Amino acid sequence: MTEPKESVPDVDRSTGLLPSQTLRAVVEQGREVLSSPPIGDDQIQPASIDLRLGEVAWRVRASFLPGARHTVQDKLRLLAMHRIDLTQGAVLERDCVYIVPLCESLALPRRSTAAANPKSSIGRLDVFARVITDHGTEFDRVREGYKGPLYAEIAPRAFSILVRAGSRLVQLRIRRGSPAFSDTALRRLNEEVGLVEAPPGAAPGSEPIRNGVAFSVDVAGDKATGIVGWKARRHTDLIDVDRIGHYDPYDFFEPVHAHRGEGVVLDPSDFHILASREAVVVPPDHAAEMLPYDTFVGEFRVHFAGFFDPGFGAAETGGSGSRAVLEVRSHEVPFLIEHGQVVGRLVYERLIARPDKLYGEGIGSSYQRQGLALSKHFKPLAPR
Repeated sequence: MTEPKESVPDVDRSTGLLPSQTLRAVVEQGREVLSSPPIGDDQIQPASIDLRLGEVAWRVRASFLPGARHTVQDKLRLLAMHRIDLTQGAVLERDCVYIVPLCESLALPRRSTAAANPKSSIGRLDVFARVITDHGTEFDRVREGYKGPLYAEIAPRAFSILVRAGSRLVQLRIRRGSPAFSDTALRRLNEEVGLVEAPPGAAPGSEPIRNGVAFSVDVAGDKATGIVGWKARRHTDLIDVDRIGHYDPYDFFEPVHAHRGEGVVLDPSDFHILASREAVVVPPDHAAEMLPYDTFVGEFRVHFAGFFDPGFGAAETGGSGSRAVLEVRSHEVPFLIEHGQVVGRLVYERLIARPDKLYGEGIGSSYQRQGLALSKHFKPLAPR
């Protein structure tokens, strides 16, 4: 007789995001998240699971959503141009769109949904990476009770990239129930923790908490270097997404400097890396997501990878406040972005329990205590 499988760990709340220990348990039990090959423990993050590319990719003529009546394979039969083998690695060209089946699939129970986002390092490479599902009507959102495969839509924008089967470009959070989190609760949490803190000497922000916590952009720059951000160069070499600390930043980015307090003009053809003016803190029993696009503050997108893990910027995990890095593209027209301008909002969501692993130095997180930082694929920045 086989022994019964270990039960899912006790939880503090009936609704919320699944923490690392619960994600690990459901994977071990073959519930909710399925995979071949098996999911490794290093894929389990404080409030998410890293998803891996499968062995093939399809170059497609256009981005798409399957819609309620079709599967992804239905659409591929209409839009696929050619099939690419990823087992030995392959180049995904800039300004092209690819669909890649993921190793992981889902079997969500009733009252459970999921949300996806690119990993931070992928967003900082200006790679548009989104998850789609069969019969899906939204990107990066998995409906309640979904059972089926997952696919990544990948569209490199600034650089061509080298990927292979097993590369991790996207991550997934699983939500149980529909936890309500009001602005009133967010104000209370902000009073307790100080979710977004202005830099020393700066006047407190006057922007109210409304549908999230507002944050602003820093384009005053480093006093020693005058650098306020980085702009992607054109016509560069490709980037291997699995090589860490390998590339010279100046081969791929050029520094952006402040000009007499006039801010930075965002051209629609350019990709910028900027930083928030404030330090961001995510309490250990919460996670956060940056809203990607807010027409009330300007026609630009401020991130491609918006998940903030429990413990990000928290003092107990070695953070002491960490600035949010912004992956910025303007839409349609040039746009002047000025120092201290509100550029986006952070939405916080509680977990069903405190994770048994937190973002930070303890698990080797790449961006704790960060300032203006490029992705981990690059060597440390040195002034020139």
